[in-house]
Amino acid sequence: MGQLPESRVVPAARCFLKVGTDFGGPYLIKDSKRRNAPSHKAYICLFICLATKAIHLELVSDLTTEAFIAALERFTSRRGMCTDIFSDNGSNFKGTNNYLDELYEFLREDKSNEMVTKHLTLKNIKWHFSPPTGSHFGGIWEAGIKSVKFHLKRILGDQKLTFEEFTTLLTRIEAILNSRPLCPISSDVEDLNVLTPAHFLIGGPLLSLPEYDWSSTPSNRLSRWQLLQQISQQYWKQWSLEYLNTLQQRAKWRTQAAETLAVGDLVLIKDENAPSLQWQMGRVIELHPGKDGIVRVASVKTTANTLRRPLVKLFRLPVD
Repeated sequence: MGQLPESRVVPAARCFLKVGTDFGGPYLIKDSKRRNAPSHKAYICLFICLATKAIHLELVSDLTTEAFIAALERFTSRRGMCTDIFSDNGSNFKGTNNYLDELYEFLREDKSNEMVTKHLTLKNIKWHFSPPTGSHFGGIWEAGIKSVKFHLKRILGDQKLTFEEFTTLLTRIEAILNSRPLCPISSDVEDLNVLTPAHFLIGGPLLSLPEYDWSSTPSNRLSRWQLLQQISQQYWKQWSLEYLNTLQQRAKWRTQAAETLAVGDLVLIKDENAPSLQWQMGRVIELHPGKDGIVRVASVKTTANTLRRPLVKLFRLPVD
């Protein structure tokens, strides 16, 4: 593997100065809340900061140059003007899935490229394309759009939302993704704060208001707003557990891992019942080896109390 590009490692003056972008979809949205309202396709446009991994999501009503430029205008109006935009070459989408044919045609259309390039030139923004068939050059935005759409398609199923409802849902998902812990803020054993993408956006962690748990309530008994809450709560439960698993990839436990937890490590504590945007943090204060001398249990100090948990429920954050 090559070294990370300069845009990924050189500190930027602010968030979203250099961004990657990608599309996801299509999703069917309704024209109104009526049961038999006509529906049409819509797409998710993702912008991700290459330096901080902060994510911004926009709903695009169709695959036209005007719709994409409008999404770009909404993004830059709220997040500030960027200097560089990185994306896949359109040929990356060729021959993958049938539902991406429209996206491929849009990205490769000369007229679209000409209009977008002219719009970016007027704003002094440079557009950088990955080499054809080189999707791995854009791993950061590929992973970002996968995080959004992988669970979203499974949770939505045949449910169709209006444009306003889908936009609201995307902002809630955006908050969930920007709340993910990246690394400890300090090495102080009494400090349980962690750095998140939200710190670069608002200067602190994103918090959600308390709300009733609708995740197990039948959808036909919910109002439209309660349905949106249910979808975002289900997304949180599935995505947060998947995110925790990426922090602790393990094969079959036949040999002892080369690295294990140590006293003083800052860890995420797995909690299936945690509400949205709430990450339970703790410091390891004691390890409990078994009769064979191998540590499988640890005591963790949280802001409220001290917990005793198996190591498979604890996820150490990277320190660099």
